[in-house]
Amino acid sequence: MTKPDLENTLRIIGGNWRSRKVSFADQIQIRPTPARVRETLFNWLQYHIAGSRCLELYAGSGILSLEALSRGARHVTLVDAAASICSHLHGVLQALAADPQSYTCSSSTALAYLQANPNLTPFDLIFLDPPFDSKELSSILPLLAAGKLVTADGFVYIESAAVVDQQVLPEGWQIHRQKRAAGVHYCLCRPARES
Repeated sequence: MTKPDLENTLRIIGGNWRSRKVSFADQIQIRPTPARVRETLFNWLQYHIAGSRCLELYAGSGILSLEALSRGARHVTLVDAAASICSHLHGVLQALAADPQSYTCSSSTALAYLQANPNLTPFDLIFLDPPFDSKELSSILPLLAAGKLVTADGFVYIESAAVVDQQVLPEGWQIHRQKRAAGVHYCLCRPARES
């Protein structure tokens, strides 16, 4: 394996594919979620993964969806604007012998995907890791809320350069847990449960 190949490799840290190395597309904008952050996130979610339906917008390396499938998610939908990234993710999932019925990959921007699919069935988990220099959370979160795209017991995971606070979230949403690792702020949030 050449040095560039090693730099584009991640290890799945839990579940059926634990310790399997997977590659990710050689794209400068990809910023994989660090292993330590993934470990914390999936500890938070340990009782919510099995049988879940997940949506990963800004898929990039796809590592969050791969971790979810490895731990028993029923289906993941990966969305990324770059067709080459979607093609690479298809190859990674095939190499893992993932059930073809357990995933879909869409080449689209996050905003265009949500606008083109207004009647999506709500997801149990939504992973959001937009480019840190973008302001896309302010457009995406209201669409998720308006479309009621999170199940009653579901969560939205957000990674960002700045801390996520109530000002960023749609009305009625709440922060469930949050942490920081180096320059990455990450949190789980959810719509308030209806009484």
